[in-house]
Amino acid sequence: MFEFIYWLLSYVVPFLAVLTVIVFVHEMGHYLVARWNGVAIQTFSIGFGRELFGWDDRQGTRWRISAIPLGGYVRFVGDMNAASTPDTELIAKADPELAPRLFANKHVWQRIAVVVAGPLANVILTFLILYALLLGYGRYTIPPVVGSVIEGSVAESAGIEAGDRIVAVDGYAVRGFEDFQRLVATSPQRPVTIALERDSGAETIVLTPEAAEVEDRFGNTQRIGRIGVSRDVSQTDVTLYRPGPVEAIGMTLEEIRFIIQRTAAFLGDFFVGRGDVEQLGGPVKVAQVSGQVATLGIVALINLTALLSLNIGIFNLLPVPMLDGGHLMYYLVEAVRGRPLSMKVQEIGFRFGFALVLALMVFTLFNDTLFAYLRTLS
Repeated sequence: MFEFIYWLLSYVVPFLAVLTVIVFVHEMGHYLVARWNGVAIQTFSIGFGRELFGWDDRQGTRWRISAIPLGGYVRFVGDMNAASTPDTELIAKADPELAPRLFANKHVWQRIAVVVAGPLANVILTFLILYALLLGYGRYTIPPVVGSVIEGSVAESAGIEAGDRIVAVDGYAVRGFEDFQRLVATSPQRPVTIALERDSGAETIVLTPEAAEVEDRFGNTQRIGRIGVSRDVSQTDVTLYRPGPVEAIGMTLEEIRFIIQRTAAFLGDFFVGRGDVEQLGGPVKVAQVSGQVATLGIVALINLTALLSLNIGIFNLLPVPMLDGGHLMYYLVEAVRGRPLSMKVQEIGFRFGFALVLALMVFTLFNDTLFAYLRTLS
């Protein structure tokens, strides 16, 4: 019983807290833009399944907390289900007062705005969190100077020398050696462009980090890139850098760009045979990571919330029916054609999207539990 309570408090509670915040912000993005465009909203739900408790507001929207706390949805009047599949029969029979407020009857650009608002809300949440943390805590940095180069390493072959000061990697500014490490580590077997300074002047070097597997403090195996350099230990000055409010905006946007670019590159690795399925994670892995990060403190958990919020926003924009990106794809086609796709085509797309999302959920769940079990045997 004690072990179950410990597991519940250590993993499930942090995971649900993070997920609830992210889902609420995402759905609130849809809700607010829909409300601003005069859309009649039937339900705002955190979670799926049976309602645990709820209330009706003055506009007639049902706000509810549901039994399965793994997501949420905003359901508009005229939707057949939580996936916003139009109920053509209800829409056709809607009374004249209600018809203009139905989501399906809104202008295509209004529907596009409502769809984009959810992922955009996730991006805004990520920006606000990272910006606040940067202003509030600043950044501890170590001079980005190479101390030594391992003989026979990728770095030596590419021409990196001890004493080189790293300026940028793939266009991202390097303010400390920790930036250099992270930019290289997130590019296993992918070419990176390194801008550096040495006595002879500025140099630009292109190299491909080799892939290596390392174990983090929690025992999780990570696949990272390595080039075979270490920092200059004589550069012991650890400084706390606090950017101003304007500079912090640029630094936060650069961080968001970095996360998006590296996430896209990670997914792209699977199409060229470089991907490692063990690195894919579903609900079980996210819960595990949430619990582990929670042990590092509330700031680390808030930072994880920002990262997951951005990734969920990106994932939802994939052009897969059932996701926001699938709806967006339909509406963009409608904007170009001047008329919507037939309901038969949309229904086929929704079925395909549902099967794809379900298959991905089953795969990641199986992947999480399989590798977790194998780790217990090793």
